[in-house]
This record gives sequence, structure tokens and C-alpha cells, in this order.
Amino acid sequence: MGDTLLSRKELIEQARVSDKVLREWESARIIKPVSLSGDRIPLFSQQTVETINNIKKLVEIGYSMEEVERILRKIGLPKLPEELEKSKGSNGHLTIGGLAEQVGVSPRTIKHWEDKGIIEPDMRTDGGFRLYSKVYIYLCKLIKDLQLFGYTLEQIKLYSDLFRTFLAIEENIQTFPYEEATRQLEAMLREIELLSDKMKLFKEGIVRWEDLINKKKKEINSLKKRNQKRGEAIKGGKNE
Repeated sequence: MGDTLLSRKELIEQARVSDKVLREWESARIIKPVSLSGDRIPLFSQQTVETINNIKKLVEIGYSMEEVERILRKIGLPKLPEELEKSKGSNGHLTIGGLAEQVGVSPRTIKHWEDKGIIEPDMRTDGGFRLYSKVYIYLCKLIKDLQLFGYTLEQIKLYSDLFRTFLAIEENIQTFPYEEATRQLEAMLREIELLSDKMKLFKEGIVRWEDLINKKKKEINSLKKRNQKRGEAIKGGKNE
């Protein structure tokens, strides 16, 4: 079966990829025919189906085609992305798929946050796969919280930048001039106060909505019972 050669149409059907995409990948020399028929028709190996499926999965989890090309040039066909992404990276680090699974978002969301400069991987493998330390599980959950509170990604980036600066100052305050360290620390305190004030408003709002929800649930259930009794009375009248 491994020696079976596929025509373009057969490859498209088995790999479930469009002719347009296949031609683009051929132009980029990501996909190549292994032979030509007597009529000069390109033929592809069965292995090409697996290659296409892996490429599709890499794209689905957030890798650009440029990154996919680089990965294939460096290490050739990687192992199945679903296996790679569920596994942990070296030294306890998480791949983009592993991090996304822990946080409860899609890998594309993690990559979007990275593109916005909100988070950044601690390292990359030789094949180009991003690796994140486990602290990003907590940080990404905080990002989700801020989005739930109505913060834009631009506003969230401000907090992530301040947090990174805080870590740098905490690690070695001597590398920062006195005035710069003072300015940055004061800016952090201001933002923390603003965030704290907003959290108080959110808490007050949550209490109001909880009270309203509990009250309305009781009222709706009461109306539901009244409506059921009305229905029973209507049915009883019909039976007579």
C-alpha cells in the first residue's frame, strides 16, 4: 500500500485539500510529485497524504506557512502534531497545544496573544515549535479574566508589559537606573489601584446580578407552575 501512487485528484480526495491550496504548496516546494506518468501527469506517494495532514494540523494550531516551511526544511516531516502538541516540551515546558489545553482556549488564541505581544514563548525547539513555562497557565487564565471584564487586548498588553518589567526589576534592580526604576514602579502601583477600583465595581455588579437572577428564577418557576395548572384546567374542561 505504501508503494501506491496517487494522481492529483486522488491525492486531493484522500488528503481533503483543495486543488488551489495543493498548487500553492507545490509552488513553495512543500509538496512534490515523486514521479510522472507516461502522459506527463504528476504522481504522488501515499506518504504525501500524511505530509499534507500534518501540514494542515500545524496550520490549524496557529503556525504560519512560513513557519511550516522552515520546520519542514529543518527537520523534514515532524511527528504527528496532535502527539507533539499534547506532550510536554523539554524541562517541563508546554507546547502551544499543551498550554491551550490547560488554559481552555484554542492554540490559535495563544498564538494571537503572542502576535499581540501579550505573551512570548520561553524558547523554541530546533524545529520551530514554541515552548512555554508552566507559569503561563496562570497568566493566560488572567488574560481570559481581563477579557471577561471587558478589557481589550491593547489594554491587557499594558499589564503584561508592566508585569515583565516588574520581573526584570525584581530579578536585578541594579540594572535599572534609580529614576527609571522609580518611574516604572510608580506606574505599576497606579495601574494596580485602577484595577483594584474596577474589581470593586465588578464585585458590586456581580452581587446585584446574583440577587436579580435568584429572584427572577423564583418568579419564573412560580409562573411556570401557574401556567401548568392553567393547562391542566384546560385539558380537564376538554375532557368533560
